[in-house]
Amino acid sequence: MSLHIVVIGAGIVGAASAIELMREGHRVTIVEPGEPGGEQAASYGNGAWISPASVVPMSMPGLWKKVPGYLLDPLGPLTIRASEFPRLLPWLMRFLYAGATVTRVEATARALSVLLHDSPIRHAKLAEEAGVKDLIKRSGLLYVYPDRAAFETEALAWKLRRDNGVQWLELNAEQLRAKEPSLDSRYKFGALVEAGAHCVDPGKYVAALVHHARSQGATIIEARAIGFDVQAGRLRAVRTEAGEVVCDRTVVAAGIQSKSLALQAGDRVSLESERGYHVVISDPEAAPRIPVMPSDGRMANTLTLKGLRASGQVELASVGAAPNWKRAAVLLNHALRTYPQLPRQIPEERISRWMGHRPSTPDGLPVIGPARASPDIVYAFGHGHVGLASGPATASIVADVLAGRPSPVPVSVYAASRFQRWLGGQPSISQEPSTTHA
Repeated sequence: MSLHIVVIGAGIVGAASAIELMREGHRVTIVEPGEPGGEQAASYGNGAWISPASVVPMSMPGLWKKVPGYLLDPLGPLTIRASEFPRLLPWLMRFLYAGATVTRVEATARALSVLLHDSPIRHAKLAEEAGVKDLIKRSGLLYVYPDRAAFETEALAWKLRRDNGVQWLELNAEQLRAKEPSLDSRYKFGALVEAGAHCVDPGKYVAALVHHARSQGATIIEARAIGFDVQAGRLRAVRTEAGEVVCDRTVVAAGIQSKSLALQAGDRVSLESERGYHVVISDPEAAPRIPVMPSDGRMANTLTLKGLRASGQVELASVGAAPNWKRAAVLLNHALRTYPQLPRQIPEERISRWMGHRPSTPDGLPVIGPARASPDIVYAFGHGHVGLASGPATASIVADVLAGRPSPVPVSVYAASRFQRWLGGQPSISQEPSTTHA
């Protein structure tokens, strides 16, 4: 049965979902207030990695011991603005709880693997379908360490990867130097995940996917979705700032803005902006041949079409808070130390900086599945650090849910209802009709 489905959000998850639903014969309308692939979207500024190895959650056993140090260091890998701490404390406590035991992180890794294990293959096919196959590179991904001892301190992380089918090639100092001669000599051990891939321009890629969806018949409405018209448990329309869009089903893939939409649909979700930064050095004198993750920086170093992108950092703050560009300076300074052939003073016009909002849940898993208000509203948001990589697999799950098909994956693990025991009772569901139409 062909349906009219509104996809809210034109990031990687929304774009992939629109294409997947159109393959199944549905009529699709994409509601997005910004430019697809534009700088306002998390999809634009991520680390560009498409990694089956990204199954390791941010919260791991023992992390609680490091949090006080992180909080005292305003430029450390994790920081919380002091003014935001009281509001964010419940999220942080759930975050630490989610990673408190090996059993919990193993379960999280399995759920992430469902979304990531074949992500390079899915993206290669999707990019070819959209006519931009050159934007996806199946080059492998390289994690580098000062020595094997440093690698072994992350034994649990690599065990989680191995348990979920990730394979890697270990490189000694000589092999690492041959693979990546631009790296600083302090790195003497590497783990190469040969199955990994990356995108050389995530913003351009997302824009191309939305363009492909449009060429296949999708309608684009430039407006912000603000709620739903649900009557007797069935969706009648999506409400936007430009009026209502009458439809049969909707997919909520609006990134950090999805929290308020979920509330409109009867679900309280624990979702916060895990703000990330990147810097791009254009025309770099030195850069890695394949993407690199230095263990002492926790930042993705990726050569993109616009230059060497260093991305990372975790800053918990409100969506409206001004960027702290000192955190971008941390990324730049680390890149200069990682690639000695880069000049110490790079002209300002060759450096661009970005900050964006990763929509992150405390347990590290996205929210996928039907809303409490109506099975016609399906969530697909909260992917945190793995949004780009997991977009196509999420789209496939969304299509299964909307079709009422048994999914090959346990969709219940991603359900919005999992937050109920933390957040208490669910909000009331408004089903007041509206008379404005678009």
